[in-house]
Amino acid sequence: MPANPTPLVNGEKANRREQIMAAAAELFAHHGFHGVGIDDIGAAVGISGPALYRHFRSKDAILGEMLNSISRYLLDGGTARASQRDEPGEVLEALVNFHVDFALAHPALITVQERNLANLTDSDRKQVRALQRQYVEVWVRAISDAVPGIGERQARSAAHAVFGLINSTPYNRHLGDSELAEMLCRLALGALHSAR
Repeated sequence: MPANPTPLVNGEKANRREQIMAAAAELFAHHGFHGVGIDDIGAAVGISGPALYRHFRSKDAILGEMLNSISRYLLDGGTARASQRDEPGEVLEALVNFHVDFALAHPALITVQERNLANLTDSDRKQVRALQRQYVEVWVRAISDAVPGIGERQARSAAHAVFGLINSTPYNRHLGDSELAEMLCRLALGALHSAR
């Protein structure tokens, strides 16, 4: 396993399922879930559309596994960063840096995640929402610990507001990645510390 697995690739080299999900993410981000067919996804990975059914039972299953993978990656990464530090300000900064890095490195995944929750099957939607709620709670604890006097409801609202700020990056790439990352981290931390 590599030191830094990505949301869709868990091995040293992407297997066919991971390649399919990565290609589908790009297509869904650019053309919308309903604007992409199985044949389009197959062509993007060099196989026929019907051959995809050896790997996924449907386009819905691709989206379900993709969004579950993204949500699990964020939860695991956020939890790891929160547990690796003792000082509350460092925990909050690590979470912000992690989410900013994710958003800048995976703009298609951010776009798909934001636009396609309603396109999931009921069971996948429940799983994704449960993982997302757990991720938010990691942030709520970190914000509550780092920002004196903030209430739980304020911390939760602040977390969602900062996600909106950071997740807007696929639509705003006027700066280079390092400059944009620095600015987003500074804006996010400033907003969080002034949230009470």
